Amino acid sequence: MNVVVVGAGIAGASAAYFLARGGAAVTVVDAGAHTASHVPSALVNPVRGQSGGVDARALAGMAFTWALLRELEAQGFAIPHGQSGVLRPVPDDRARARFERHLPPELAHVWLKPDESPEPLAPGWAHVLSLPPGGWVDGQALTGALRRASGARAVRGRALGWTAHTVQLLDAAPLHADAVVVCGGSVGRHWTGESATHRMGTLLTLDRAVTRQPVSFGAYLAPAQSGGVLGATFETPAPQWRPDTLPLPSLGWLLGKGLALSDLQGVQVTGRWTGSRLSGLQAGRQADGTWRLSGLSSKGFLLGPLLARDLAAQVLASRGG
Repeated sequence: MNVVVVGAGIAGASAAYFLARGGAAVTVVDAGAHTASHVPSALVNPVRGQSGGVDARALAGMAFTWALLRELEAQGFAIPHGQSGVLRPVPDDRARARFERHLPPELAHVWLKPDESPEPLAPGWAHVLSLPPGGWVDGQALTGALRRASGARAVRGRALGWTAHTVQLLDAAPLHADAVVVCGGSVGRHWTGESATHRMGTLLTLDRAVTRQPVSFGAYLAPAQSGGVLGATFETPAPQWRPDTLPLPSLGWLLGKGLALSDLQGVQVTGRWTGSRLSGLQAGRQADGTWRLSGLSSKGFLLGPLLARDLAAQVLASRGG
């Protein structure tokens, strides 16, 4: 079975890996630009946002991501990461009650007093939720390992459209396949002119990690392969993709969120990574006969590999159908 996967982010790379493992001959179309999955330090965190929501498959997705990472390491791939836990400080009793309503009993967690936190926190927090199963991962390293492990043929180009068996490329001959799996992200949706919701975020790279494990509320501090990061997906959702920019007010907002989490004294900003995420999950076969896995928003590394495994199984089961 020949399959073309459009998109080389965490969804596309995972889909390519599981399709190839199932016996498919896979071609990945990679535009090579604006790849949100190349985030220097992505959270694997089941308790999301300031509401503390937990996706129905969050626990399964988290366990699957860590297992996949170990599988790739056993194949010889080096993937910087830390399954070191995630700390979620909350500002008051009301926020804690909101979080508690969402916590499934099977999720390992502990509530701490701020002075019990294993990481130094700025003043003002009322409670700290410790999530030992969580952590962080280098997004580019993980997606790159999945691509290489899949053995997929890579085609550098911009996909402008597709059918159930064809992908049209900019300035290149179309690609033909038994199945087309569309995993393009924010910029890919923009290039094809489809309606979507885009949300941009930024990570500041730091000369050192402020905390040994991620600390997150509104923004997050986390270790990285080199140094650390301070980041958030925080710009106003927009109906159109925009170039990767960081307005000065946004920089001030992000630094303020970082100062609210921990003491940043002496920490130097060494660079910036900005990316746009696509909201509105689509997973499965579409009316036009193509397959899609996109719109994971900030849950790409939490749910992407698990959903890609499931989608690959469906695609492979459809051969000849």
